[in-house]
Amino acid sequence: MLQAYRWIIDSRDDERKERLKKVADELKLYRCHTIMNCTNACPKGLNPAKAIAEIKKMLATS
Repeated sequence: MLQAYRWIIDSRDDERKERLKKVADELKLYRCHTIMNCTNACPKGLNPAKAIAEIKKMLATS
């Protein structure tokens, strides 16, 4: 999801709507319940939970 978010927010990407469609699935994006375990366990210090929350916001407002 973090990689998907990276491409979705890229203003140069022409496939934003298609990418949002691909992740907007109950078995993908909506499996996250924002518990933050992925962020806490990430060895690189990344924040995938924030990326998932931002994608959910984009879908809610579009």
